[in-house]
Amino acid sequence: MHRTLNFEYNYKVPVLMKRDTAMMQINVSQLLKEPVGSTRSYEVQGAVNITGGASSEVEGQVELTRTNRGILVRGKLHTEVKVTCSRCLTPFNYPLTLNFEEEYFPAADVFSGAWMPLPEEPGSFTIDEHHILDLSRAIVEYALLSIPMKPLCREDCPGLCPNCGRNLNFGLCACEVVISNKPADKEKGME
Repeated sequence: MHRTLNFEYNYKVPVLMKRDTAMMQINVSQLLKEPVGSTRSYEVQGAVNITGGASSEVEGQVELTRTNRGILVRGKLHTEVKVTCSRCLTPFNYPLTLNFEEEYFPAADVFSGAWMPLPEEPGSFTIDEHHILDLSRAIVEYALLSIPMKPLCREDCPGLCPNCGRNLNFGLCACEVVISNKPADKEKGME
């Protein structure tokens, strides 16, 4: 007879501070002792340094599921990152919703404390020897992949005047617009 056990818990996770950098950490030692399929849900909120500048406030839900090799983390988090508009060069906050699913592997056995072999695949996420699962690296990686290559402060951003450099979001400039049909001029942006 096969029986499936499903444990569900809801927790609020405080953000732990370490060397002036907020890290989202969850102690998973009890979940590692539970049977495969056991789950716990957490509300997370804290600051994570995503772009190397100021830290961004991150909040949302994560669900942790015990697997036969470690813990599967599924999350939906919301944050904003400061980026620069690719047309007008104005800094602005860009909202991000991060949906991620990653498996974390324990570095040490929860019962004996013996070191465990880690997966061979590069970039795998690990649970440290104290059974702390740190979400910050996954948040940074998923956020960096979600930021567009050419962010725009708004869809119809007119950008900068190619002659005087005025930000055309604040009004037109007094420069004359040169219209040319020469292919060489079009490559230079003179239309």
